[in-house]
Amino acid sequence: MSETVALVPDRWEQSSDAFAATAVDRFDDAVVARGSGSTASPSRRIPAALRRPLVAASILWLAVVVIAALWPALLAPGDPLGGTPADNLQAPSLAHLFGTDQLGRDLYTRVVHGTALTVSAAAIAVAVGVVVGSLIGLVSGFVGGRTDAVLMRVADVLLAIPGLLLSLAIITALGFGTVNVAIAVGIASVASVARVLRSEVLRVRTAPYVEVARASGNGWIAVLLRHVLPNSIAPVVVLAVLEFGTAILAVSALSFLGYGAPPPAPEWGALVSGGRDYLRTAWWLTALPGLVIAVTVLAANRLSRGLDSEGRARR
Repeated sequence: MSETVALVPDRWEQSSDAFAATAVDRFDDAVVARGSGSTASPSRRIPAALRRPLVAASILWLAVVVIAALWPALLAPGDPLGGTPADNLQAPSLAHLFGTDQLGRDLYTRVVHGTALTVSAAAIAVAVGVVVGSLIGLVSGFVGGRTDAVLMRVADVLLAIPGLLLSLAIITALGFGTVNVAIAVGIASVASVARVLRSEVLRVRTAPYVEVARASGNGWIAVLLRHVLPNSIAPVVVLAVLEFGTAILAVSALSFLGYGAPPPAPEWGALVSGGRDYLRTAWWLTALPGLVIAVTVLAANRLSRGLDSEGRARR
């Protein structure tokens, strides 16, 4: 018995030594792993979406569009409203990158200076759609019941009406102008934003941390703003980027129809509309502004897809 008792401390000491050694080894391994992670290659720190050439090109193009909207004189220092009649309808060249129109105005300068009108209208439209749609989707998904049923039926009615037709009806009530066009386009996108956020709120509101927050005595507004909205907003951000491109297309279409700013304002849609009478002799008046619109819309769509794939990978 005494020998057995004597062996117990020895075995305990051996096991404790082994445990200590194992703990030290684990600590050392963690330090090495952390050090290796901190010295990872810079390419691994860049999000996967940004390492794609098309997404990077889209971001670069949209950056140029933003610069043109905020500081157009950096890209085109000329006067967008003045021209030389003797230089009318000149083809694209080094002197006039996009050619000249029927009044001798430089088309490239007009496109650059018209970026602010189109992009600002698209930004207002996206802001209206995201704010109003997010409010509807948040309340509808979190409250549920009859409130959810009523709000979603209103959204279904808006979705059943074509966006351009709904925008035209709203413009008829509000009047012409860039701001009214932006508001009309934004209202037309409210239903889609509300639907997306509602689906995310329905998923998040049953999460354990939301139930714990409610059980802790927090009010439903605090729970919405602190827990539900931050964990549901990511798909709406992706949709906002997509809606930005859609809004540019819609604003340009309404401006093409004459509902935007009156001439000689160089809105992108108005520039396309102004050159349609010269398609046979001066194709660049319509083709080049239309190409700028198309590239901008495609860049926004591609960036939205990249953000969506990045978000799915993280989830």
